[in-house]
Amino acid sequence: MLKSMTGYGRGEAAAGGMTLAVEIKSVNHRYGDVTVKSPRALYPLETEIKKKVAEKLRRGKIDVFITQEFAAGGTAAPLLNRGLADAYVRVFDEMRQAYGLEGGIPLSLLASQRDVLVLREEALAEGEVEKALFVALEQALEAMEKMRLAEGSATSRDLEGRLVTVEELLSAVETRAPEVPREWRGKLTERLSRLEKELEVDPQRLAQELALFADRCDISEELTRFRSHLGQVRGLFDSAEPVGRQLDFLLQELNRETNTMGSKSNDAELTRMVVTIKAELEKVREQIQNIE
Repeated sequence: MLKSMTGYGRGEAAAGGMTLAVEIKSVNHRYGDVTVKSPRALYPLETEIKKKVAEKLRRGKIDVFITQEFAAGGTAAPLLNRGLADAYVRVFDEMRQAYGLEGGIPLSLLASQRDVLVLREEALAEGEVEKALFVALEQALEAMEKMRLAEGSATSRDLEGRLVTVEELLSAVETRAPEVPREWRGKLTERLSRLEKELEVDPQRLAQELALFADRCDISEELTRFRSHLGQVRGLFDSAEPVGRQLDFLLQELNRETNTMGSKSNDAELTRMVVTIKAELEKVREQIQNIE
């Protein structure tokens, strides 16, 4: 089943007096790109987080946001980062002396500097935080998977409808194509009959010209390849693996065959059909850009 690259998922789990929340957002991307934003204490787990996300989400620009909240009376308490606070005091004193400023250093100013006050986590049971994190991550991934499958299913239905339209147009092209050289032969014969008194027509040369024209506008090979590629596209709809890149490649091939048919067309009606096929293929191409 097709999966969208766009989605959102959220999970939450508790560890002692702390709650860990994981949010995952994904948008279109040519490759799989996972970015993790987490509290400093969880930095050592980021590699494992990326690995687990990449196992489930193969393509897309994927952002993972991890937050932690402590319950009142829970597992965290503010701690003064004395070394950093001393460094700020020295810098403020240097600024006061350098610029001839007066007054002391307000406590509010010092306390507002980043990392001067930090939360110290009390010791939790070994592995408790890690366990809760990956429980929340799994919940978020499951929610993401449901959304991507739902969007992929909607995209699949839209694509199926467009492919039916393309097949109908292709059948019309197959019906029309053989008529073009016959009609051209009739028109040419009619013109020559009007000029037969003034021109001497070589039947053999006429047959050669007709054969050359029929060969130049023959699109039977293109039609065969087009139907083959179209069958491969349909075959990928039920694949359990990511197929976005394969679909993109097949759409390029379908467009190539369509362009060749258009260049060989010597008939206004046939050209109109080919142009309509190209328009439908462009809509299909836009849709598959969001497929994993």
